[in-house]
Amino acid sequence: MNASQTVGIVMIEDDEGHARLIEKNIRRAGIHNEIRHFADGTTALDYLMNDPAGPTHGGPVLVLLDLNLPDMSGTSILEKIKGNAHLHRTPVVVLTTTDDKVEIQRCYDLGCNVYITKPVNYESFADAIRQLGLFLAVIQVPEVDAQ
Repeated sequence: MNASQTVGIVMIEDDEGHARLIEKNIRRAGIHNEIRHFADGTTALDYLMNDPAGPTHGGPVLVLLDLNLPDMSGTSILEKIKGNAHLHRTPVVVLTTTDDKVEIQRCYDLGCNVYITKPVNYESFADAIRQLGLFLAVIQVPEVDAQ
């Protein structure tokens, strides 16, 4: 039996300062999963959908998604992830400055799992990240059992 795969974290965030803050909070919450940071949607989607080491070919991931990116909207990335046969079950956490109720509802309608508005209260952010940590720890990765 294989050792269970750890879940990678894909962070799609164009603001370096926010990216560092998010990573710091993830680490502070005791989560040591690999984090791959992408500053734009095009590169992130290419990794998610085409990279041999990416989730359509490799292990499972959790996506942390900013909505305001330089090259495309986060909602269109969310749509592409949820519309992909290999990625549609991928958990997506939207982390963004947009607190527009229509936009929030649209993200949930498109399949995001959690929507967090920045700048967040970092205690509740750390709590949300800890919950993600528990979530990541219990995700069952399907594997062939040779018994």
